[in-house]
Amino acid sequence: MTIAAGEAIPQASFQIKTEDGIATHDSLEYFAAGRTVLFAVPGAFTPTCSAKHLPTFIEQYDALKAAGVDRIACLAVNDAHVMKVWGDQNETNGKIDMLADPHGELAEALGLLVNMGPVLGNRATRCAIIIDDGTVTKVLMEDVGVFEVSSATHVLAQL
Repeated sequence: MTIAAGEAIPQASFQIKTEDGIATHDSLEYFAAGRTVLFAVPGAFTPTCSAKHLPTFIEQYDALKAAGVDRIACLAVNDAHVMKVWGDQNETNGKIDMLADPHGELAEALGLLVNMGPVLGNRATRCAIIIDDGTVTKVLMEDVGVFEVSSATHVLAQL
């Protein structure tokens, strides 16, 4: 079942690759303090994710920060190397944390893990989640094949 507003972020691990290597993070610690906008995508370098979803958060970065967002994070069921390269190619460094979930642990804990068929396999479904001090305050789930409510522009209107 998908996480809902009012629920605490569940415990799960994910990775972030930096210039110093790959670090494993605990969701309880990462989301514990401040306001985070977490958006999940089916995959790095996939068409809608690369052409629309990630770019909206880069474009709206300053507006989101001005609206009180402390951290923006992109989650995908990909390895940390892929997420780092995707982030670098889109100039997300210092703006968006690229959360790698290679085994779908965090996606599953959030109720976002879905099987997207023989090409993509198990992936995170497209959505955006607003998290305040470890508690979910809003979940913006997309229907399959749609990109509307999880855009940065729509998230900004929900803050």
